[in-house]
Amino acid sequence: VLQASTIDGRRKGACLFCQEYFMDLYLLAELKTISLKVTTVDMQKPPPDFRTNFEATPPPILIDNGLAVLENEKIERHIMKNVPGGHNLFVQDKEVATLVENLYGKLKLMLLKKDDTKTNSLMSHLRKINEHLGRKGTRFLTGDTMCCFDCELMPRLQHIRVAGKYFLDFEIPVELEHLWHYMYHMYQLDAFTQSCPADQDIINHYKLQQ
Repeated sequence: VLQASTIDGRRKGACLFCQEYFMDLYLLAELKTISLKVTTVDMQKPPPDFRTNFEATPPPILIDNGLAVLENEKIERHIMKNVPGGHNLFVQDKEVATLVENLYGKLKLMLLKKDDTKTNSLMSHLRKINEHLGRKGTRFLTGDTMCCFDCELMPRLQHIRVAGKYFLDFEIPVELEHLWHYMYHMYQLDAFTQSCPADQDIINHYKLQQ
């Protein structure tokens, strides 16, 4: 279950965690280890049966054979331990984990403060990711197959591209060629394109926060 668009209440909304787990599960569905059904819920007008079952819990919500898993950490653990093939997605890599985890906070600070220091902080973080990809020389963050870190990073990069451009005219510099090469590959993949929200939804997501 994903959060719906805050604009039309039907299509996919701009929740980073919803997209991340959608991508994880989409990759497993492509391998035919699971069948995946995606439902969106408009949190401004949730249907009565949603309220009865989940009260005010916002998606993402994973329902596996009738068992509902709420909260991001539990969903992650459930995919890793209980969903067939899930353990293969969850690679251990401390360096990559650090590269991915602070990125969203830096984007939010940049959009909030709108000053050079916050923009430079995000830029230096993107440079680190670019350098890592250059050193690895692989298609994805940890190798030539996608893992959980890619499902986390790419939605965040999309938010940086769309919201950064709209609110601050910020663009990821072309000289970060490894990063652009990485994004180019990701834009070819169904797991990303099928899970990606519309640009207007990403923009609206940050307008509502402001």
